[in-house]
Amino acid sequence: MNVLLKRVVQRVILLVSSFILQIGVISFFLLKYSESFFDFYLASLTLSIIIVFIIINNKSNPSYKIAWIVPVMIFPIFGGLFYLLYGGNKLSTREKLKMVIQNIEMTNSLKQDDEIIKKIGDKSIYAKNQSEYILNYAKCPVYNNTETTYFKIGEEKFEALLRELKKAEKFIFLEYFIIQEGKMFNSILEILEEKAKQGVDVRLIYDDVGCIVTLPHNYKNTLEAKGIKCRVFNPIKPFFTRRLNNRDHRKIVVIDGDVGFTGGINLADEYINEYEKHGYWKDAGIMLKGDAVWNLTVMFLSMWDYIDNKEEDYIKFKPSKNKYYNSKGYVQPFDDSPLINEPIGETVYLNLINKAKDYIYINTPYLIIDNEMATALKIAAKSGVDIKIVTPYIPDKKFVHAVTKSYYESFIKDGIEIYEFTPGFMHAKTFVVDDEYGVVGSINLDFRSLYLHYECGVWLYKTDSIKSMKDDYLETLKRCHKVTMEECKNTSSIRKVLRLIIRMFAPLL
Repeated sequence: MNVLLKRVVQRVILLVSSFILQIGVISFFLLKYSESFFDFYLASLTLSIIIVFIIINNKSNPSYKIAWIVPVMIFPIFGGLFYLLYGGNKLSTREKLKMVIQNIEMTNSLKQDDEIIKKIGDKSIYAKNQSEYILNYAKCPVYNNTETTYFKIGEEKFEALLRELKKAEKFIFLEYFIIQEGKMFNSILEILEEKAKQGVDVRLIYDDVGCIVTLPHNYKNTLEAKGIKCRVFNPIKPFFTRRLNNRDHRKIVVIDGDVGFTGGINLADEYINEYEKHGYWKDAGIMLKGDAVWNLTVMFLSMWDYIDNKEEDYIKFKPSKNKYYNSKGYVQPFDDSPLINEPIGETVYLNLINKAKDYIYINTPYLIIDNEMATALKIAAKSGVDIKIVTPYIPDKKFVHAVTKSYYESFIKDGIEIYEFTPGFMHAKTFVVDDEYGVVGSINLDFRSLYLHYECGVWLYKTDSIKSMKDDYLETLKRCHKVTMEECKNTSSIRKVLRLIIRMFAPLL
């Protein structure tokens, strides 16, 4: 076992042991100072009932509420306590203040060119409405003069990323959920270290939970010793905290303010099929060149400032002279945050579904959605829209995949076609609609992505990359197995019941 792996294992053991110890201590004192088990049980039941009323009256998704109410009432002794420690999304006054400052800075830095909105409206009022929703709630403008390049696999993105990183002259910003040493990250790290020596401002943000089994504690010190500025998002502490729910799931690269990358591809070797973790790894990403990169720059800087609790002058990172790109269509990078009571990612998807006329092609690693989105998809299919959804054949999480499969029968019954990517794992998060719209990003079709995580995506309208996305989708279907109603009917009753039980707790997975 190498030194890095030892340090990772030691950290995981320490954290797990700490959580178990805390549960034991809490249980000991609760039982010790209860005069009788009946009194203790009655107090716990009362607490659970109060917690249920709190859950019912909060502003979260109804499915998420049910997923918490059931365990709280079934296990009243610890259910309510567990919710207080781990459930919900309550912010401290300090966090709320940081959120306000962050939103003000983003709003001041991102200004919409009204002429662009008008041009979109001249083409389609539906496109204009979708774009204005993102502008109004994510505070992210839409742009033209942006070249888009779609990557159908991680290997393509990796090659392009190395090429663009080598050209950096002013700054490099990277923000990732998962980083792991290996061919992919070590190749990137070598360039980052060299650029830092040349005086380039190199910054990296990684999520502590995402990297808990891939990087040792305080890996940031290793990076900073190489001249790379590093911040760790929401570091794990050896005690319970609600903020453990909220992770930075975004994947962002910005180079000199002119070039940006995002999508579903993290910095680890399975994403470029350097080794088979769950069979062949199918993913997707996108590269932007031009005006729309400014959104990604501000998104990164706002996260950096959020972690640092500082305010920085964003404008100095904006290119003084924008280059001209012979590009078509409109591009709108956006972010989604659990700090606001607005499900931006889900609504962007719903707007695409509700306005579709011809087809909706979806890639997703997980299919764990609420009744609103499931109903929207079914209504679209019943109205004649061709809906195809590709999910993995080889899953990364078996319980989550069981929930995904629980949707198959009802979807197929209502005319939605379900495919499984037989070579391995489908990790791409993409929507392609009517040859006109597309979304590429980090946002999964599950409750964590839609409600709890920090996410990002790119909304596309009439860009050249939409054709590339559609072509890739149709090629991918040739490598998929189409799930039939007969297969669903032949699933054993026990397995169906188990899937439905797991699905009840899907929002917590």
